[in-house]
Amino acid sequence: MVEQAYVYMLSSTFQKLYIGVTTKIQLRSSQHQAGRYEGSFTSKYKIEKLVYFERYTEISTAIAREKQLKRWSRIKKIRLIVAQNPTWRDLSEEWGKPIATFTEPTP
Repeated sequence: MVEQAYVYMLSSTFQKLYIGVTTKIQLRSSQHQAGRYEGSFTSKYKIEKLVYFERYTEISTAIAREKQLKRWSRIKKIRLIVAQNPTWRDLSEEWGKPIATFTEPTP
């Protein structure tokens, strides 16, 4: 059984969008960024910035949500992204980087 599933949106520099579903969001994001699937829609238009994702406990629910989002108008998709990520920051840019150790401030 799958532990988690993700619906995600990628964007190009010019905000061309791609919606997908995966159970391995970090791996899938890095595959898009590396252009792993030559000739694919995401490679052709350099759509590689992870700008939005949702997490689900069931893959079937994630697939249903992906289908729903793909039917939405472009403006509705953009509103969804902007509500969570107003600067269109790449949400995967910090993945794999070391996390600073917390030190409690001295009074």
